[in-house]
Amino acid sequence: MQRQTTIAKPEKIERKWYVIDATGIPYGRLASFVAVKLMGKDKPIYTPHVDCGDYVIIINAEKVALSGKNKLQNKKYYNVSGYNGGLRTRTAGEMIERYPEEMVERSIWGMLPKGPLGRQIFKKLFVYKGAEHQHEAQKPEVLVWKK
Repeated sequence: MQRQTTIAKPEKIERKWYVIDATGIPYGRLASFVAVKLMGKDKPIYTPHVDCGDYVIIINAEKVALSGKNKLQNKKYYNVSGYNGGLRTRTAGEMIERYPEEMVERSIWGMLPKGPLGRQIFKKLFVYKGAEHQHEAQKPEVLVWKK
């Protein structure tokens, strides 16, 4: 008896909306958990070349937890403008204070596949600094972080 491998069809995938409160959640664990949800790797119909994932809304991005004693001062984020001397460096403390959404988005983007599929998956991520978001019409389910 030969078994069939099922491949997900993009038009038949059911997507859900989830809200995650990032308060006190370790930064890297949050990123890997959300990346799995966005790609759909937690679903039985997961297919590597198809976007099978769900929509994820992250609130309270500025309250994410960083482990380590001096990570707020020692961890660096780099931007390069493309011009000579155009390297801009920011610490994790600056990023959490001024740009918490960008910091969380960068970590999740690093865990997604690169290319057209990764960009398509990344569009389903919404990160907000405070507790308010504009996606109430989609009736998102609350994902509770389990330690």
